[in-house]
Amino acid sequence: MDIDFDLLIQLQELDAEIQEISFFLENIPSQIEEINRKVEHSLRIASQAKEKLDQNQKNRRELETQVQDLRSQIAKYKRQLNEVKTNREYSSLLHEIDEAQKKTDNIEENIINKMLAADDIEQEIKQASLKAEEEEKKLTKEKTALTKKAAEMEGQKKKLSQEKEELLPKIPVSQKNLYSKIFHKKNGIALSPVRDEFCSLCHMRVRPQVLNELMAQSGLILCENCGRILYVAKKSD
Repeated sequence: MDIDFDLLIQLQELDAEIQEISFFLENIPSQIEEINRKVEHSLRIASQAKEKLDQNQKNRRELETQVQDLRSQIAKYKRQLNEVKTNREYSSLLHEIDEAQKKTDNIEENIINKMLAADDIEQEIKQASLKAEEEEKKLTKEKTALTKKAAEMEGQKKKLSQEKEELLPKIPVSQKNLYSKIFHKKNGIALSPVRDEFCSLCHMRVRPQVLNELMAQSGLILCENCGRILYVAKKSD
């Protein structure tokens, strides 16, 4: 039976394109997931900055409450100064007032530091929010382009699959079966052109007798080394 290698080569080309598109489409979900992770990461940074400001304000309120309590305590001690009857009690109250005032001064200094830190955090929030917004726009555009590309590739795959369906009836069943078996076994490459007496894929020299049989195109011949279907490459290949 004469072999129409052009049909098998066309089938190989269609399968190669379909396989390439399939790999691309299979990776789309993970690419979109990665884009979503990047968006979430940008938003999380802005959110963490806001949480930092909230914590800062909470700490300031707690410190301000402590200052109020200390001032109340100092006022109480000062009132008691007018009531004490001994120098020892008077000195003890003065010491308590002095200690409370020192604590107050330290806490108030801490409050000022918190206020200064809050200014820096607010700037951090502003920058993080702006960056998150820009990043989200950029990534959304990427996702839209990727989704559009996926739709185009789906259409191309459907077209190629239709061409393959129209091509298959033209190829004898035995040839299709052998091609399919090798295609799945050899990672989607069932055919190998012979150039300068060598198999193009495994670079094994083809014996002269095999070359003569290939030129006759009277049957399918497999490479003795890689097991793919051999055919004589045209000059333009």
